[in-house]
Amino acid sequence: MRIKISVLILALVLAVSATEAQELFGGAEKTLADHWGLGDNESGNDLFVIHTYKPVYLLLGKVSNNVNRMPHSSNPERSLSETIPLNKTEQMFQLSLKTKVANDFFGGAIWVGYTQVSFWQVFNTDFSRPFRETNYEPEAMLIFPLKYRLLGMEGVFVGVGFNHQSNGRTNPLSRSWNRIIAQVALQGKNTSVVFKPWWRLPEAASDDDNPGIENYMGRSELLLTWQKGVHNVSCTAHHSLRFGDDNRGNVQVAYAVQVLDNLKIRAQVFSGYGESMIDFNHRQTVVGVGLSLVEW
Repeated sequence: MRIKISVLILALVLAVSATEAQELFGGAEKTLADHWGLGDNESGNDLFVIHTYKPVYLLLGKVSNNVNRMPHSSNPERSLSETIPLNKTEQMFQLSLKTKVANDFFGGAIWVGYTQVSFWQVFNTDFSRPFRETNYEPEAMLIFPLKYRLLGMEGVFVGVGFNHQSNGRTNPLSRSWNRIIAQVALQGKNTSVVFKPWWRLPEAASDDDNPGIENYMGRSELLLTWQKGVHNVSCTAHHSLRFGDDNRGNVQVAYAVQVLDNLKIRAQVFSGYGESMIDFNHRQTVVGVGLSLVEW
């Protein structure tokens, strides 16, 4: 069932992605303001139109230096007692879309988004090639356009929203959290910066799948992007905003180059905790190469 749902969403996102990518490479480079319907050439008033959100890509192969074969949590009911025969090499794909559902809401606009990331042990023939993990991330965001200048960059918007992320699994592999996320966005020539601090909504200890997840996957995100012509570089970093034993996080650097119409080759490196929710407290470095249709 998860595979069928993923295929349907993939078909929908690919159709939207191709259209938006055609707009991107058919003319001037698309800015962060354009991405949210705030650019000079955007009406910004169309509701319930599907847009791409985060990058849409498929890593044909990625390799981990430290596979998490025994996921665990400090909640004793969320830990395995035996190892899983996982390969260090697998495939991964991300689908992401958003749509605006309301205008002029206290001066802002309400957007809803959905992102899905799947990790597929397609090379693991001895273990029947399973989907190792799929993370689902629906969210709602209130975005306020804002114009100011800071450090030579132009302010684009500020926002606040509700975010749910989970892997949709049963115990002992269930992982989830809910967050209130703020965001501030700036853009300059060929560059953009988005900072997102968040607060995790508390849960009862018995219901918490992943106690202390914010000390691993972080309490904030910093996204830096640069694009020019056929080249796109992005760096995404998460940090716990703590020191000492809780000084943790992760960083992912990706490079994509357009090779044929809307098709791009993408290479990325991830290092740290929480590549997926089941790995929230597991540290590894992962290198992958694949194809993408949409970048930041």
